[in-house]
Amino acid sequence: MSQSAFDRLGPAFPQRAPWGTATKLRAWQQEALDLYMAKAPRDFLAVATPGAGKTTFALRIAVELLHSRTVRRVVVVAPTEHLKVQWADAAAKVGIQLDPGTGGRKRGRSRQFDGVAVTYAGVAAAMLHHQTMTANMDTLVILDEVHHAGDALAWGESVREAFQYATRRLALTGTPFRSDDNPIPFVTYEQLPGGSLVSRADYTYGYAEALRDHVVRPVVFMNYGGPMRWRTKSGDEMATNLGEVTTKDITSQAWRTALDPKGEWIGAVLRAADKRLSEVRRHVPDAGGLVIATNQTNARAYARVLESMTGVKPTVVLSDDAGASARIEEFSGSEDRWMVAVRMVSEGVDVPRLAVGVYATATSTPLFFAQAVGRFVRTRRRGEVATVFLPTVPIVLAHASSLERQRDHVLGRKPGAPEVDVWAEAEAILERANRAEGASDDLLGSFEALDSAATFDHVLFESQQFGMHAVPTSDDEAEYLGLPGLLEPDQISHLLRERQARQVRRHERVERQEKVPVEVSLHRALETRRKELNMLVSQYARVKGMPHSHVHAELRRQCGGPSLAAATTDQVEARITMIRAWHGRV
Repeated sequence: MSQSAFDRLGPAFPQRAPWGTATKLRAWQQEALDLYMAKAPRDFLAVATPGAGKTTFALRIAVELLHSRTVRRVVVVAPTEHLKVQWADAAAKVGIQLDPGTGGRKRGRSRQFDGVAVTYAGVAAAMLHHQTMTANMDTLVILDEVHHAGDALAWGESVREAFQYATRRLALTGTPFRSDDNPIPFVTYEQLPGGSLVSRADYTYGYAEALRDHVVRPVVFMNYGGPMRWRTKSGDEMATNLGEVTTKDITSQAWRTALDPKGEWIGAVLRAADKRLSEVRRHVPDAGGLVIATNQTNARAYARVLESMTGVKPTVVLSDDAGASARIEEFSGSEDRWMVAVRMVSEGVDVPRLAVGVYATATSTPLFFAQAVGRFVRTRRRGEVATVFLPTVPIVLAHASSLERQRDHVLGRKPGAPEVDVWAEAEAILERANRAEGASDDLLGSFEALDSAATFDHVLFESQQFGMHAVPTSDDEAEYLGLPGLLEPDQISHLLRERQARQVRRHERVERQEKVPVEVSLHRALETRRKELNMLVSQYARVKGMPHSHVHAELRRQCGGPSLAAATTDQVEARITMIRAWHGRV
């Protein structure tokens, strides 16, 4: 093994480093490496946003420790079978040969290997074997996406027991936060006022920093709502608009109605996403799209919808399919348009040509959302833009608005204690629902989706909303779908603001032409402006994930005056002007 082999590895193996990055290590990788070598810790937690190059950083540490004979063996623990093979391929590029165990379950391994790549489930199944091997030889253990060690209490205990004697342990994650109280092994927790514990990373490199350094792509979110109608298990018919702030059960059923493969909503969103992909491929010819589905039944149905639209059969990846890894690799190296998956591609899988995504899943935890969006931020050259299509579900829009927020794992938060972050309340509710995610196919019989329709709601970029006046299927919506595929973040902001201003001017012209005549009664004029205000409040509340009443209360506090029902025309107009400013309008 030689360090010259490592020097030939790009900062974000297996893809070429983006324009403007260092020839060997990116600045954050070198800084984290210097910190690690100076401290020489037994345990080290590195948190780096998906796509930043955690694999390269970890392999460089492995090379250094093997070269100095600090360790003689390397063990990589990954969440999935596909990822452990990916790690073995990456390590081979720098002269470290890892056995991913793809040759069967025979006893023993070739002496040519420098270590192994295993899954967390594999560690739990052979805990004593790994414990013995680690105790008998100086070992570096790399725990990839270490938060998975907290997926089950048994997994965490197995990882802790198996690697308690390791010489060095390097934990990596792009999403360190969890919603439960399962401690993550070998992670340091510090006590907060009130008695709860919070995880502490030794080095953190967040999405905002990576975006500033042109290491990841900027993400534009296209949000779609629309009217939903379904029949409950008891036979009652229900209807609501997707995105309205309502009860958890109604939101869940409206969301499931939108995702029904037979409904119009998902078809319209897939058509819009395919149109967006065609625009991106004008500038990035091999750009691909990914649909993330809730379950296998929906995944296959979405694939049929896409095939009918494009005339080409998409790649379908199912987690229990033996050929899933091979299909991901084949898709990654091809120029095919679409891949449809359930959970297989939610984390760690590198397909950097993915540029357009459809979040067609009912999974709503911030952990899963961050992992899913992470599939689209890996960049190959400067200027690439990612576009993700979302349902206008308040909790999902809140996650999208808070993409740049860095969060930690908190243990033992007491009821009524001060919140560490704004997502905690929603997480606690949704986590309970998502525990039954694996049984989602069975739950489909608990209601019947009747009708759904998709309406373009708005564009979200850097927590700012655009396109609020765009009419669905109009030229205004087409302008947003037609954004160039190669843009710098400031160029995206400029184009979005420019198109927003153009649409606002058109909207104002229409308002002047349709202005309520003087002879129309005051109550009708007030009703029109109240509806306008309520629409703007509803849109703002959805993105911020907060109740309508809180938005109205803040408008009243800042603008003055009585409640909306008693407000004068001028007072309503003042509130409309202010909330438009909150939306980023001028």
